[in-house]
Amino acid sequence: MNLIAQTFNELKKKNQTAFIPFITVGECDLQTTIEILRELQNAGASIIELGVPYSDPLADGPVIQRAAKRALEHGTTIFDVFNVAKAARKAGIRVPFVLFTYYNPLLRIGFDTAFSLMKKSGINGVIVPDLPVEESEPICSFCATYQIGFIPLVAPTSKSRIEQIVKQATGFIYCVSSLGVTGVRKEFHKGIEELISSIRNSTDLPIAVGFGISNRKQFQKISELCDGGVVGSAIVQVIEDNLQLLTEVDNRSLGLKEIYDFANDFLD
Repeated sequence: MNLIAQTFNELKKKNQTAFIPFITVGECDLQTTIEILRELQNAGASIIELGVPYSDPLADGPVIQRAAKRALEHGTTIFDVFNVAKAARKAGIRVPFVLFTYYNPLLRIGFDTAFSLMKKSGINGVIVPDLPVEESEPICSFCATYQIGFIPLVAPTSKSRIEQIVKQATGFIYCVSSLGVTGVRKEFHKGIEELISSIRNSTDLPIAVGFGISNRKQFQKISELCDGGVVGSAIVQVIEDNLQLLTEVDNRSLGLKEIYDFANDFLD
């Protein structure tokens, strides 16, 4: 059984909701990134999304766009993300990793190479936000071959295609809570409960909601409706706010503590 499925099964037995933070890999050096992953795990992360920095993002809001720009300026590639995942596994990070990447980086290095490296690096799932369901078969085939969970996005505008979208899924369903790009929001799309219900009627897979969860109150609200909550821009903003500390050896622990405290507040 894929580690993602195991994780959701264990959380279900405990009646707990998966806390799924997202980071953009490459803002910090390799060792600091691993330490951030460790702090997120220690804070209670159930699954962690590893964002591949990309120059032309479709779904990312300004906070994650800035993070991707910084990572690209450092020369970060998808291979660096694989290396981070592999090194994190060697360092004892046990939670499932989900690769969040646009289609072009996979296409450029070749699907066989990409999925082989995912498997070797300890990555358990993949999200490709700019991949339409009608063109997803090749990716799904490689996911099956390498036992990588395929995690599709279902947005409020996807209602007529829900059954078609979730049919391809093998990890969990990523339910987009709001129209537009990622980012901190005060409230979710008014039809989010209906959307989750429609997804639930079409699949037995776990459902995680993302795009806008930025505080404990919102996470608790989502916990009443689904199986997991993705926290992206809010986590990336904390990392951005503490970049100076994270780059200073003597003060790195202070920056890491800020990340831990923020993440832990969602579950504490």
